Amino acid sequence: MKMNVKPIPSVSDRINVIRQLTAQIVNDEILPHENLLWRQQAGELTRDEDRQAVRELRDRIKEKVRQAGLWAPHLPAEYGGAGLDFLELAYMNEILAYAGAARLFGVVAPNSGNQKILVKYGTEEQKQKWLIPLIDGEMESGFSMTEPDQPGSDPRSLRTTARREGDEWVINGHKWFTSNGLKADFFIVMCRTDDPDGPAERNGKMTQIIVPSDTPGVNILRGINVWGRASDHCEISYENVRVPLENQLGATGTGHAAAQERLGAGRVYHCMNSVGAMWRAFDLMVERSMEREVHGGLLETKQMIQGFIADSYMDIQAARLMTINCAEKMAAGENARTDISSIKVFVPSAFHRVVDRAIQVWGAAGVTSDLPFVAMYHGARSLRLADGPDEVHRILMAKTVLSQYRSGEGWAFG
Repeated sequence: MKMNVKPIPSVSDRINVIRQLTAQIVNDEILPHENLLWRQQAGELTRDEDRQAVRELRDRIKEKVRQAGLWAPHLPAEYGGAGLDFLELAYMNEILAYAGAARLFGVVAPNSGNQKILVKYGTEEQKQKWLIPLIDGEMESGFSMTEPDQPGSDPRSLRTTARREGDEWVINGHKWFTSNGLKADFFIVMCRTDDPDGPAERNGKMTQIIVPSDTPGVNILRGINVWGRASDHCEISYENVRVPLENQLGATGTGHAAAQERLGAGRVYHCMNSVGAMWRAFDLMVERSMEREVHGGLLETKQMIQGFIADSYMDIQAARLMTINCAEKMAAGENARTDISSIKVFVPSAFHRVVDRAIQVWGAAGVTSDLPFVAMYHGARSLRLADGPDEVHRILMAKTVLSQYRSGEGWAFG
């Protein structure tokens, strides 16, 4: 079944064009071949001719994307990207996620996030040395922030340090869930900087520093299994790692602000990705209910299945409208902190419920790799931890609401 994408009257013509072009490529070029693409991603293709066929297919799809002007939508045009703004990219993400197509459009985490950091905070020399090769596919990168001995929900607790000695930073610390760690040519490492020659108010604050993966003292301890499967999330120790001062990204002490900027937008993108995946799960669930006969009738005639369809419709609509409302506030420069927290909590849980119902409707087939539900289920559950656990965001929402009421004002919904 093709993704049913219609123009949205309330958005710009440009957003509608982007959505339609993206959906056309997803429907015509990706969905007809997705079983082959899935098998390649899972490492299930053993014959050389099959692997070659997938390479040619991927190259053909990427060329279609470039011809449509949609390649690397997160990057500005001067760096070979489509130059989409925040809201345009948010709307595009739900279409990409329907078929897990982001990689085929040049959006590959964590490279895409690191590219945006380098575009905004990198010097011209850093851009030439790290950004351009990353965009051209000549390099891979990782993002190294969280630590096994410190709560990821409290970035102020990070203990990895960067001490200034002469014209070098000396980094010591222990990180894990460093994404893309096995392939990365360099990491962007979040450090607590100790600069005796720097301003006192910045001393000890977070700074992001580029660290080549082959630097002495960078010890990749292991790739961490996630959901029982090998992953490229790595545990790394940094032992007296020396890099030049010019590897620092942005001003000393700006690392936390840069990370929060990345995470704020990332939460919206993750939620729109979740909406797109929910949309696909919903289509597959309804399609199955109309074809599968059981106990004397089609599944669609069973009231319990009708309830599944209705509940999933409500979950998707609520998740989508909450996320779009948040994205519109952010695009307008409004304070959307409470909205970001609310979608971070609600959308992954709704995603989890929708996929769970779809699995139930498909029965045993739902837990096989023949369908996309397993990856969706794992992704939905993981998102309740990623970018801050749900509990922290609930606390933030409640504190904001209570603060406003204490000031004598009720909450202004709408």
